Amino acid sequence: MMQKTEEKVLYDYQEKDLEKIFTYLSDYPESYNLCYQLPTGGGKTVIFSEIVRRYIQQTHKKVIILTHRIELCKQTSKMLDGFNVKNKIINSKVKDLPDQDEYQCFVAMVETLNNRLNDEKLEVKDIGLVIIDEAHYNSFTKLFKHFENSFILGVTATPLSSNIKLPMNDNYKELIVGESITSLIEKSFLARANTFSYDVGLGSLQVGINGDYTVKSSEDLYTNLSMQEKLLQAYEERCKGQKTLIFNNGINTSWFVYQTFKDAGYEIRHLDNTHSKKERKEILKWFKTKPDAILTSVSILTTGFDEPTVRNIILNRATKSLTLYYQMIGRGSRKLPGKDEFNVIDLGNNAARFGMWDAPVDWQLIFKNPDYFLDNMISDEEIEQEFTYKMPEETRALFKNTENIHFDIKKAYDEAVNNGEKSKAVLEESINQHARMCVENSEDVFDARILARELKDDIHDRVKRYSYCIINNTKNYRDWLFEDYNRKLRSKINTMFQDE
Repeated sequence: MMQKTEEKVLYDYQEKDLEKIFTYLSDYPESYNLCYQLPTGGGKTVIFSEIVRRYIQQTHKKVIILTHRIELCKQTSKMLDGFNVKNKIINSKVKDLPDQDEYQCFVAMVETLNNRLNDEKLEVKDIGLVIIDEAHYNSFTKLFKHFENSFILGVTATPLSSNIKLPMNDNYKELIVGESITSLIEKSFLARANTFSYDVGLGSLQVGINGDYTVKSSEDLYTNLSMQEKLLQAYEERCKGQKTLIFNNGINTSWFVYQTFKDAGYEIRHLDNTHSKKERKEILKWFKTKPDAILTSVSILTTGFDEPTVRNIILNRATKSLTLYYQMIGRGSRKLPGKDEFNVIDLGNNAARFGMWDAPVDWQLIFKNPDYFLDNMISDEEIEQEFTYKMPEETRALFKNTENIHFDIKKAYDEAVNNGEKSKAVLEESINQHARMCVENSEDVFDARILARELKDDIHDRVKRYSYCIINNTKNYRDWLFEDYNRKLRSKINTMFQDE
């Protein structure tokens, strides 16, 4: 069964949530603050547009909708038009509202409205309901004092504040949780995500004052050659020939990605917040119309952007923001005829940190106890301890004369400790094995020493696992251990050839 307005249709789950919200609107005080959660792609704008239509019809009071971006203002206004709600956008050009009696609803940028109200240049009368889109942003709370006698409805996909010092439960009394991502997938409202995670060492990343990784430390990591190669390899393995959107943490990284793909012969565009409106429009039009388009961007496309034809989302960054994680992946979740699934390429250990995009989430717990959630988030070190190194096939082919290339550092360490041996014996045993591999697959000592360089990633992995065992996991120590290991490996190769 579907509920019809004059021109728009609500699905059953949307109607159910709408009825819940109206129960609060009718039974609770006019000054009540309520939060509503619904995943990206679930139709939040459709639901609150119908709420606006019915609310105005039933109460004859006015509604104001607050957004944080001009694109969202325009999208919301257009949706309201579809529900026959006469509305006006309050943007930077609107200095006063002599015609406000002609409108039932206003859509406003939060900063613009705040400035006008504080300057007392603008008065909005008879506002019964304030709807806040993307309510997890804390820029909205400054406006609450202007609407103390209005019902405030915050709407978000992730009811976790973007500012850890200002939890959402300080501003909202209760949370209504809508349909889950899993349910929306099962009911064919969202596409299914296939997630492919590539292990990335994040030890060099630093956390900034906002609680997320700094742009500078991210750029240092993600612009290095090995990470660019890993990104290109992941694209060619999983995404080649399909529309792909790449998210980066930093403009410089995005330009590096652009150049890497250009050099590899792919057609790619770059987009960031320094582009003009005209440039942005042209780039997004190109992205929409080209079936195998690749677009590399910074976080500019996480909200207010909807391109259902995207087949691949590449997270070429790590984040500690649960909201950003869901927003980025959500850009690929729109369904189309012939599009029932999409790929998520994770190059920041994000799925290990937050769980899979469609996994169950206890939003009530997160809303009521955000500190508990943040304090119990798995650390990068814990994630990296679970990594399993797999030698690439092309590297393995260089050691074809060696039957067994595996060496379990943890198992060898435990045996050494149990036998009363020094822990360094583990590394000596590992070095011996690597040296034998090089000797078995080389004509002479010079070939063997060149071949040893191909073991760089395997050595890094063994050194890291050893450092976990002895509980000395500082970067400086691991770097020293890596250099020492390589020096001893070269020496061991020399000795083995001399013995022969």
